[in-house]
Amino acid sequence: MVRFLVLYDTPEDPAAFDKHYNEVHIPLAKQLPGLRRYTVSKNVAPVRGKQYYLVAELDWESTEAMQAAFGSEIGKQSAADVLKFAPPGTSHSVIFEVAEV
Repeated sequence: MVRFLVLYDTPEDPAAFDKHYNEVHIPLAKQLPGLRRYTVSKNVAPVRGKQYYLVAELDWESTEAMQAAFGSEIGKQSAADVLKFAPPGTSHSVIFEVAEV
């Protein structure tokens, strides 16, 4: 499994962020081809380091499946939509393999 993790900084207008994220971005991103799981976490309490407003985790079966999803038309729309609620530099993302142990 491959995970795309997105960490969002606290927005200038949390109500506007939440409205757009919940009403526009989530429904759009849930259409990504091959998406196996999509979770969102709020009230993030840092142990060390920076405070984040919201953490999103999106899972695919493989790197290839994730790349195909992001390369699709809906993937391009989802990526473009991020700029409507999270200005450049206010979100941080990583991709990694997930294995149960």
